[in-house]
Amino acid sequence: MEIFTHITAFLPAFLAMVAAGLLAGFAAGLFGIGGGFVVVPALFFVLPLLGAKGDLLAHEAIGTSLATIVATSIRSVQTHAKRGAVDFGILRSWAPWIVGGVGIGVLVADRVPGSVLAIIFGTGVAIMSFHFLFPIFANRQLATAMPGGYTRASIAFSLGAFSSLLGIGGGTIATIVMTLCGNSIHRAIATAAGVGVIIAIPGMIGFMAIGLNEPNLPFGSIGYVNFPAALAITSTSVISAPWGAALTHKLDPNLLKKIFGLYLLFVAYTMISKGLAHP
Repeated sequence: MEIFTHITAFLPAFLAMVAAGLLAGFAAGLFGIGGGFVVVPALFFVLPLLGAKGDLLAHEAIGTSLATIVATSIRSVQTHAKRGAVDFGILRSWAPWIVGGVGIGVLVADRVPGSVLAIIFGTGVAIMSFHFLFPIFANRQLATAMPGGYTRASIAFSLGAFSSLLGIGGGTIATIVMTLCGNSIHRAIATAAGVGVIIAIPGMIGFMAIGLNEPNLPFGSIGYVNFPAALAITSTSVISAPWGAALTHKLDPNLLKKIFGLYLLFVAYTMISKGLAHP
């Protein structure tokens, strides 16, 4: 009887996580982006069903989002690598700086309240929305090779810090940088999947570590990563991603970018509002 009670209590949360995974995968396939922009807002509604409360919700949502990106990015890299599209030289040269940035991002997240983290996420998403609404970098090239030296270090470091604070894989930003430096869009997207792996693994570990001593986390959490939610979202997003990808070829890509840009603005407004409502 007690087991049945626990199952009944967990069922709404499980169904919500499945729905979030399906939505994240569909959006990823439809718009050609990682699921973090969808997963983090969805987790803000799903995790309270598992017991997440108050100021810890933003940390748990971002940490869990990074966990979902680990599996999806690794799978994506494997697929692209079979076609020889991944530039592992770029990944090796950027990796130390990205990981360093992720470390700083996690340390910042550990020192700010959840309300501030929600505002940071909303602000970052608002900035990213302009790339889709006003694609000023489309079909432009500023250089013929990837930057080196301090420029490479600063870009990679900032990418790691920014992405870890938002719970995203950084694919959109990495793709923009690579295409501006003369890489084809296909090579940029393939290599950006590898950037997601480099960001998500240390980011997930970092959010687990900074939340280990927190006693009021929902069931299934290790630190600020909730594994039941991550598993449910990852497993169902794999199913729905091809649906979105198939629909992409039937719709106007410029219209899709505008729709996604508006969605990001809505998410930004929602997350900033949540942050301001709980100072």
